[in-house]
Amino acid sequence: MTDKIENKKVDESWKSKIDEEKKKTAADSLKEPPVRELPLPDFIGFITTLAAQVMMTLGEIPNPVTNKKETDLFQAKYLIDLIGLLKEKTKGNLSEAEQQNLETILANLQIVYVKASGKK
Repeated sequence: MTDKIENKKVDESWKSKIDEEKKKTAADSLKEPPVRELPLPDFIGFITTLAAQVMMTLGEIPNPVTNKKETDLFQAKYLIDLIGLLKEKTKGNLSEAEQQNLETILANLQIVYVKASGKK
């Protein structure tokens, strides 16, 4: 029986494969994460971001953190007023397209706010 064990060949190549995988994993963890391309900031993008926050506070879209529709009319009014302030402060400094988009977004948000506040 001893003879059979002594003549048996043991494949130990798996050890080197594991060592290679460990080295590769360690090297991969040192690599920087891929660079995400962000769009260039622009005025309408900024207003659209505020508008999305308004829609969230009006319960029109779910809060991305809780995934629930939540209503906070006080916060919604504040954000709408903030967009109105931006409309006044940027008057004469926007392109025609930016001005039209801003006015349309603001008017639509005001309509949704009035409807939401009538429900309460």
